[in-house]
Amino acid sequence: MSAPGVLSFTQQGWEQVLTKVKRAVVYLDSACAESLHWGCGSTRLLEAVGGPEFHLREFESDAVGGGVKQPKAVFVLSCLLKGRTVETIRDIICRSHFQYCVVVTAVSHAVHLTANHVPAAAAAELEGQHPVFEQLEEKLCEWMGNMNYTAEVLHVPLLLAPAAPYLALTPAFASLFPLLPQDVHLLNSARPDKRRLGSLGEVDASTLTPKLLLQIRCLVSGLSSLCEHLGVREECFAVGSLSRIIAADLANYAPAKNRRKNATSRASVIFVDRTLDLTGAVGHHGDNLVEKIISVLPQLPGHTNDVMVNMVELTALQQEEENQNVVAPGCLAQSHDTAAKALWEALLNTKHKEAVMEVRRHLVEAASRENLPIKMSMGRVSPGQLTSYIQLFKNNLKALRNHCGLLQLGLATVQTLKHPQTAKWDNFLAFERLLLQSIGESSMSIVLSQLLPMIKPSTQRTNDDYNLEELLILLIYIYSVTGEFVVDKDLGDTEEKVKKALAQAFCEESELSPLLQKITGCDSSINLTSHKSKIAVDELFSTLRDIAGARSPMKQFKSVCVPGNHSHQAIYKPLLKQVVEEIFNPEKPDPVDIEHMSSGLTDLLKTGFSMFMKVILLSTRLLKPLNIPELLFATDRLHPDLGF
Repeated sequence: MSAPGVLSFTQQGWEQVLTKVKRAVVYLDSACAESLHWGCGSTRLLEAVGGPEFHLREFESDAVGGGVKQPKAVFVLSCLLKGRTVETIRDIICRSHFQYCVVVTAVSHAVHLTANHVPAAAAAELEGQHPVFEQLEEKLCEWMGNMNYTAEVLHVPLLLAPAAPYLALTPAFASLFPLLPQDVHLLNSARPDKRRLGSLGEVDASTLTPKLLLQIRCLVSGLSSLCEHLGVREECFAVGSLSRIIAADLANYAPAKNRRKNATSRASVIFVDRTLDLTGAVGHHGDNLVEKIISVLPQLPGHTNDVMVNMVELTALQQEEENQNVVAPGCLAQSHDTAAKALWEALLNTKHKEAVMEVRRHLVEAASRENLPIKMSMGRVSPGQLTSYIQLFKNNLKALRNHCGLLQLGLATVQTLKHPQTAKWDNFLAFERLLLQSIGESSMSIVLSQLLPMIKPSTQRTNDDYNLEELLILLIYIYSVTGEFVVDKDLGDTEEKVKKALAQAFCEESELSPLLQKITGCDSSINLTSHKSKIAVDELFSTLRDIAGARSPMKQFKSVCVPGNHSHQAIYKPLLKQVVEEIFNPEKPDPVDIEHMSSGLTDLLKTGFSMFMKVILLSTRLLKPLNIPELLFATDRLHPDLGF
């Protein structure tokens, strides 16, 4: 096993699972499947299972049960063993012939006690005991139909999907998003008998809904397990309201007290609310190939951070649409291919031009090793040139097998470079630069009015025009990068014009995308009335204003835009970059917006940046991650360049 890190933490967890799966039918939920996908690959699990009659299956209510020749089942789940999850386990078992069931949960027993309303004092007395798991083991035997059958329930912290040595994602928490001011109303309505909250600044753990609080506790449990694996005593810091709650929960997490006493090292964990800066999440200024690959290629089903790569190019099939689903798609995660992993990490950490050249270099070297008749050409790398190198492997099964991972990344690059959306990238970038310049020179109403001519119904749009989802991306960009602004009559009038145009465009869409269905609450354009469209757009702009005001409580991190002057254009300066610069600048005073969350009296006496040791940076719902030489987690989508 390698030195402690995100990869070894994930692989160690999966090794525990693999010891249980021999000759079993294995059911995985999507988050655990994604952890496996990036951590050690499904091939490793299939090898551990063994036998053609044993299968991997998606954990869902209508999943196929086990037959007579399949007496063993292993359920690998990222969630609490409660409610609908337990009902689904029961339903699968009851239509099967299992005699041995193992349930693996990524959530610790301590959190299960919390979910079952066991008081903290009583939970402390149960340390080392697992009554919730033991009760479920009895139920498993009951559902299998014989109390003498074997059942096991255990906790394995399968929290992370390690995309790179210093970048890990938490797919089970893809839905965890920082609170917005409008959420205060929802919190108040859920606690009618208690003091009303006036703002997000008043929100703490005691005011959250039980569901959200449990979700946070599940995340904290996993992070505590990671800190135990790394052998560190964490100091918790926060930027933002939800991050403050998560950081405080981790700092005061009771099951971690003994672990912290025995830790040999220290680390600073910094949580950052993603809503404080959505500009980088939706912007196009990152000159990075991976960002473009993930933006334009179709998402791998069931995954939040990988894409489908069309592999038909390497077969004898014709490049026609009906053949696209005949061959299983490729992907970006290559956990077993050393050369492909090296290329992937290079793509994450280099700019677009250098990344494309790196793809060519790896393909040329692989072809040379296989003695393929490669024709070298220097100069600019084109999609056609890369395709010609990839085609060399087509009829050589041995070469295909040896370099399958590399060829998947090569094809992902080619398909991205040739994709129509990539050509549109420069249009986005030019418009965003214009917006940045306008923000420093013009009012918000003038900035917003530049978007108005771009809003067109589907019948009037060409391929070069922005569709509705792209317009929503630009709106988020405008409101997030602008930040807090004064609402005057001009802005009110301009917003109404934009809202009216958007509502009309929504109604005239021939087919609603999944995102538009979610926004409008209609599964079909036929059901979308003008009234429903207007309500949806009003709610949308209410959220946009909340996004614009997200940094208003900040003192240091008020802006993510550096204004231009006569010699320099205005530029976007990511909040996360500002946070890291603040941490590592020895000349600056103690940070105002980076809050240290105390776990006791000793911590209250600490001051200054001496508290920052090794930095572990986490962003709640980080849609696109940083590229820094430290350890980073994101709870959602990849984005390898935010200005570092």
